[in-house]
Amino acid sequence: MLWILLLVLVGLVSLWIHYGLEREDSWSIGIYSGDAPFSLQPDSASGDRPVLTAGDLVGISAKFIADPFMLRAGNGWYMFFEALENRTYRGVICLACSADARSWAYDSVVLREPFHLSYPYVFESDANYYMIPECGQAGAVRLYRAVEFPRRWGFVCELLRGVYFDPSIVFHDGLWWLFALDDRGSLTLHFAVSVQGPWIPHPHSPVVVCNINSARPGGRLIHYDGKIIRYAQDGAPTYGSKLRAFCIDQLTTTAFREQEIPGGPVLRGTGRGWNAAGMHHADAHPVGDGRWIACVDGNGQRWAFNWRAGARRLLRRNYVM
Repeated sequence: MLWILLLVLVGLVSLWIHYGLEREDSWSIGIYSGDAPFSLQPDSASGDRPVLTAGDLVGISAKFIADPFMLRAGNGWYMFFEALENRTYRGVICLACSADARSWAYDSVVLREPFHLSYPYVFESDANYYMIPECGQAGAVRLYRAVEFPRRWGFVCELLRGVYFDPSIVFHDGLWWLFALDDRGSLTLHFAVSVQGPWIPHPHSPVVVCNINSARPGGRLIHYDGKIIRYAQDGAPTYGSKLRAFCIDQLTTTAFREQEIPGGPVLRGTGRGWNAAGMHHADAHPVGDGRWIACVDGNGQRWAFNWRAGARRLLRRNYVM
């Protein structure tokens, strides 16, 4: 009788482990370069490997890091990115530093809130450094300014009320333009004279309606050859699979028109290594001689055991009464 009970126990444990195994996102950050912001390959200096992973963080335990944005200031480069904390399961904004934009060293957590933060879109205007991180859980698009760049940031004001994802800003023809994904999966567009607003909805907003292939912003808006390049996440067949690039060739207070740049996607999962399962973000900067350098992210995914999910699925299938 004892051996029968042992066999039953072994069988239940095996099923528990089977049902508890899940594919877990494993995002990290790499450096790409190319002769255009929509023609990017692994940079020769770093190779096809990440320059920052969650394991590089000190004083914080994170499941992954993603959504990198970088700025060149003085003699150095500064990269801001999301780290998903294990302790709170919320994103915080971290900083890494570099002398050449290729070799990076983790610095510290620079922004933490009681709600999830990601996508730390940093930019400079009138000798000030600003950040618009994603704050969807706060129900607003929030603007921060560097109190002491690059490590101290203070809240300035709310730009928009509502649930928005991956807000992305650019200055063009004397106005500020703010793109963001709304909670219905459409790309909204607002404009303003000042960074702090007031922000006016574009008459054609949303400019991309419920399109999983092109609505969600995927990095910095870039001035290139007299036009604006917009990166967009392609969420098919799964979230974070690919990144596409669109050329905005008409942007006024009454009109909007864009078209996808041929030859895409710009980035995609490679099927192996640190970015096997997907790539969904890029921030590209000109570095002279017609060359561009970009920080990107990639999802390697891995198998992880979720004991709660395993137990729940086991119970649901009536293996335990």
